[in-house]
Amino acid sequence: MKLSKLIHRISGEGAEAWEIHTLAQRAAANGEDVIVLSIGDPDFATPAPIIDRAVEALQSGDTHYAAVPGRDQLRQAIADDFQQRTGVPTDIENVFVFAGTQNALFAASLILLDEDDEVIVLEPMYVTYEAVLRIGGATMVPVAQPADNGFRPDIELIKAAITDKTKAIVITTPNNPTGVVLSRQELSDIAALAIKHDLWVISDEVYTDLIFEGEHISMASLPGMAERTITVNSLSKSHAMTGWRTGWTIGPKALCPHYDNLALCMLYGLPGFVQEAAITALTDQRDASLAMRDIYQRRRDLVCAELAKASHLPVLKSQAAMYVMVDVRHYYDNAKDFSRDLYQQKGVSVLDAGAFGKSARGWVRLCFTLDEDSLVEGCKRIVEFLHAHEQ
Repeated sequence: MKLSKLIHRISGEGAEAWEIHTLAQRAAANGEDVIVLSIGDPDFATPAPIIDRAVEALQSGDTHYAAVPGRDQLRQAIADDFQQRTGVPTDIENVFVFAGTQNALFAASLILLDEDDEVIVLEPMYVTYEAVLRIGGATMVPVAQPADNGFRPDIELIKAAITDKTKAIVITTPNNPTGVVLSRQELSDIAALAIKHDLWVISDEVYTDLIFEGEHISMASLPGMAERTITVNSLSKSHAMTGWRTGWTIGPKALCPHYDNLALCMLYGLPGFVQEAAITALTDQRDASLAMRDIYQRRRDLVCAELAKASHLPVLKSQAAMYVMVDVRHYYDNAKDFSRDLYQQKGVSVLDAGAFGKSARGWVRLCFTLDEDSLVEGCKRIVEFLHAHEQ
């Protein structure tokens, strides 16, 4: 039996990146001695008041269809929060609620990109971008943020990648996997290109609340950019709500009717009790992320200190998020082989960062989403593995 050509657009290196992680998760579920440092799922519980609000909504019968774009109160809370943080005038007609950032990116891709369009993506980039951006037939054009430049954007490389087929640029700030926070000058340079060539910018800002050093600047806040920027965000990382699947887009009002048509046949709205929990997260529990951020920063410093005990192991100290990038090229030509051998010999799973883009080949991404004792033990095993490799 024949399948659609779509299957070739949603597979590839990015989709294959999770092999070792899947093995490690299965082993952990079976009680084996493994340490999973390969996924950015917060180990914190969702704050109790958010859970309580969802339970209250469920018990009151909030189990029916909800408004497809999101309830007005939730959309208003998202709009108010974005306007307060960025200064960009925003109301509910700029906001559309989706099932997480992943779903929001998927929708934005289908709404913006036609077959044969080109979309520039700064890489390293999150592993699902490849499939999301190619889903409708567009061509993804990766542009390296070079490792030897700290994985920061090179404006000349971006400029050189623009053609008459280019329709959009995708950025992620703070970045996953690198934890890099784009500066105002870097964003301004990209914005100038977008304006000059009449391009959309899709800005993934899901780690906004988890910045340790630097300042988050939203692309939409720069002059002339609100009308050509789609900002995607969620509560997954800020409020440890990955499983609640609550995300959104913020952009020009003209896009929302098109999102509505798409969501009618794709999502048909988030459950009402989930939306009620999200309202609580964005209002009464808005500052819950602060304590999590401080813990992540301590963990980042701990991981960097522990890995410094290895020789010849450069570590990129992240400005944000819940990851560090580690350069293993002194020990291995291929980070995928490194990840496999480390897991097989020491029971520690990390992610081959080459799946995030060619510029990250030879690096691995390590997540600090475990308690400090587990992180120390995981790093200790990594150092032991490297010392044995040198002998």
